[in-house]
Amino acid sequence: MRVHICVVGRLRAGPEKDLIDDYLTRFDRTGRALGLGPVRIVEVEDKKGGGMATEALLLQRAIPAGALICVLDERGRVESSPAFAERLGGWRDMGRGDLALVIGGADGIDPALRKQADHALSFGKMVWPHMLVRVMLAEQLYRAASILSGGPYHRV
Repeated sequence: MRVHICVVGRLRAGPEKDLIDDYLTRFDRTGRALGLGPVRIVEVEDKKGGGMATEALLLQRAIPAGALICVLDERGRVESSPAFAERLGGWRDMGRGDLALVIGGADGIDPALRKQADHALSFGKMVWPHMLVRVMLAEQLYRAASILSGGPYHRV
C-alpha cells in the first residue's frame, strides 16, 4: 500500500525536515517487506489566500483516485500506537492500493473534506503546529511498521 502524505505548506530545510526524512526512510525500509510504502509527500500551497476551501481543493487534487483518506484532525480518534499499526495493517490487508494521510493548514481541514474522509486521526486534544504533526506522523508510521514486523523499536 502506497502512502501519500498530503499537506498544506512547504517544509524548509531544518530539524523538522531532518527528522521526517529519517523516520520515513526507516518506514520505507521496514515497511517494504510488509507491503507498506513507499511514502510520498505532496505539498500544496494556497498562494492566493483562498482559505480552507481552496486548501481542500488543492489537497483533493493531491489525493490519488480511489485512495483511502485519513485526515489528521483534533476531532478525530485518539489511538494508541499498536491500534494505529493494526489499522494500517488492516487497510493494507483490505487490498487498498493507496492511503492518503491529510494534514491541513493553520486553520485545519475544511469540513467538506473531513466528511469525505474514511477515518479521522487525532494526536490528542491539543492543537499542534502542522510541521510538528508531520514529524509525529512520520514517527508513528515507522513505529507502526516496526510493530507489524515484530521489531524492537516499540516497547510497551
